[in-house]
Amino acid sequence: MRTNLCHLDGVTTPPPIIDARSLTLTLGEGDGRVEVLRGIDLRVMAGESIALLGPSGSGKSSLLAVLSGLEQASSGSVSVAGEDFSALSQDGLAAARRGRIGIVLQAFHLLPTMTALENVATPLELAGMPDAMARAEAELGAVGLAHRLRHFPAQLSGGEQQRVAIARALAPRPAILFADEPTGNLDHVNGTAVADLLFARAAAMGATLLLVTHDEALARRCARIVRLEDGRVVSDSAA
Repeated sequence: MRTNLCHLDGVTTPPPIIDARSLTLTLGEGDGRVEVLRGIDLRVMAGESIALLGPSGSGKSSLLAVLSGLEQASSGSVSVAGEDFSALSQDGLAAARRGRIGIVLQAFHLLPTMTALENVATPLELAGMPDAMARAEAELGAVGLAHRLRHFPAQLSGGEQQRVAIARALAPRPAILFADEPTGNLDHVNGTAVADLLFARAAAMGATLLLVTHDEALARRCARIVRLEDGRVVSDSAA
């Protein structure tokens, strides 16, 4: 893991927690070839909250997938939490994500045959983390589900299922939380409550937050807004 510090004007600063340079992503071949990302540069410092904002098809989710190690870039470089993701295999990316990165998606992706507690604890157990059940129970309590530990996903509302997904993402205490349209499957009331929870829990842990959204109001809750169009960054400014 790299621990190099940056030296700017005689001041020593930590390197960015995410450093993407000239990222491209091309999918398909021949006539079906599509350039999804077209030379993305993005630097994110630890503890920042950033919204990736843009219309459908602008490349937001694809950029999040590359930055989180779910997808490999076609070219360019990306360093995340001190790891050079550009040089890793799929197995290497999975190992690099473990414990460093939490991901919350629009679809909840809970295992239907497991209780809320098991959905949060099982990934911790598979990662070899100690006290998995106790940690899972504590995190579910932190998202307001202490009374729903033994319930299965089908017994939970959409908002409650997304709370379980947030607890699962944050239980390992990751340095970075990626959220891709986390309120997209929820009504306004539940969506607002889940967004409040997401920001509160990320802040409480000091986690860096990257949020993909097409919702201007939700994006403005972040400290910084990066706008994408047609696979390119078109603006990057304070919210």
